[in-house]
Amino acid sequence: MDTLGLLLHGFEVALTPANLMWALLGSMLGTAIGILPGIGPALTIALLLPVTISVGPVSAFIMFAGVLYGAMYGGSTTSILINTPGEAGSMMTALEGNKMARAGRGAAALATAAIGSFVAGTIATLMLTFAAPVVAELAFLFKPADYFALTVLAFTSVAVVMGASRVRGFVSLFIGLALGVIGIDAMTGQPRMTFGIADLLDGVELTVVLVSVFAVGEILYVASHYSHAQDQIIPVKGKAYMSREDWKRSWKPWLRGTVIGFPMGAIPGGGSEIPTMLSYTLEKKLAKQRDEFGKGAIEGVAGPEAANNAAAAGILVPLLTLGLPTSATAAILLAAFQNYGLQPGPFLFTSNPELVWGLIASLYIGNVMLLVLNLPLVGLWVKLLRIPRPQLYAGILVFAMMGIWGVSGSVFDLGLMAVLGVLSYVMRAYGFPIPPLLIGLILVPLAENQLRTALAAGQGSIRVLFETPISIAFLLMAFLFLFVPVVLRRLRSA
Repeated sequence: MDTLGLLLHGFEVALTPANLMWALLGSMLGTAIGILPGIGPALTIALLLPVTISVGPVSAFIMFAGVLYGAMYGGSTTSILINTPGEAGSMMTALEGNKMARAGRGAAALATAAIGSFVAGTIATLMLTFAAPVVAELAFLFKPADYFALTVLAFTSVAVVMGASRVRGFVSLFIGLALGVIGIDAMTGQPRMTFGIADLLDGVELTVVLVSVFAVGEILYVASHYSHAQDQIIPVKGKAYMSREDWKRSWKPWLRGTVIGFPMGAIPGGGSEIPTMLSYTLEKKLAKQRDEFGKGAIEGVAGPEAANNAAAAGILVPLLTLGLPTSATAAILLAAFQNYGLQPGPFLFTSNPELVWGLIASLYIGNVMLLVLNLPLVGLWVKLLRIPRPQLYAGILVFAMMGIWGVSGSVFDLGLMAVLGVLSYVMRAYGFPIPPLLIGLILVPLAENQLRTALAAGQGSIRVLFETPISIAFLLMAFLFLFVPVVLRRLRSA
């Protein structure tokens, strides 16, 4: 069946009443958590993992996709109205969007953000629709050595790109690798790093780590920086819709932001921060009214918001086709697949097409839902900002504990959640990035399995890792990620 036929089948799955309800719920929840500062899609999906086990994987992932896209939409609202990005990808939107709101053009800023997100999300989903099957077909050519080289590339790129320093990035990665190898070795049957604790023989429960790192650690960090001062919410003023001049100045940034965001989201370590910064810089250089930047230029809202949403679709390409997460949210989505006993990769497209194409079709539907939810109802969403922060975060913490208890019923897991939560708080406080920890934890079983398989096929010779062009290319890219920044820094200081 061709791509269009599979996509139509996906729409049959996504348009059932139950899945439409899950898509709407995910979109609303995503918008809400995008608006509330300090809560993001990664934390939300981590909290939902324990309570969606009984839901089928198709419905669960349709809801998760709505959360992912909705958070990108909602993050622009707080950036524009209170100058506080709800999401890291909305940082650049705050620079010009808040200035527009203060100048009485908040409605136009919110409109270009919402419409730009819709345009970019739809175009990026089209790219995902046609790119994912091609990448999945190519992935069938991968050998165990190629997959191992790919995981090495993921480890090095994420550790180098994310965080204040390379050392902190690698420390975070090694913590994740250490957590990932705890338990009984599948090949030898020997316990590893269990320290005589029977509860660790099955390994560290992935859901416990995700909830600890995102819910407990994030809440402790937010509480330590809590200010009793009330956020000043700028009322939405100006015309309800964009003027003809606003449309003229916005449509090109929307398209340029999409072109920048989608491929950047697909590469390891790309995330949403880098493409939004690149988009903002590009729009500043290309704008005719360059002097408006810093005072409320609409291009500075349109471009970054488009790049932000396009990057969200971009992360799904390597995730679905190779099982490779390129961001914290993608790592949690990979964990969600594993929770259902599924491994993303080329075989997922043939073994579970209903899930893959239902998920992709739901992105188109979710985009339309989010446009309807965000443009007319922005006044309603803004009221969420009046929820007192202490009660909000206390509620999240209680919900996290209930979720872990419901999944495992283990006092040990609750204690482990507290320990890992404190560890992740310390990491945040001292500038250690969290995504390398998650990606190391989730990918280390795949890396170990593929390495052992490759070495067994090569009769123990390490040369087997360098025998295919694909593995050589991935290892070379990992080498460049490691050493090119060091060389450039030395050349600048010389």
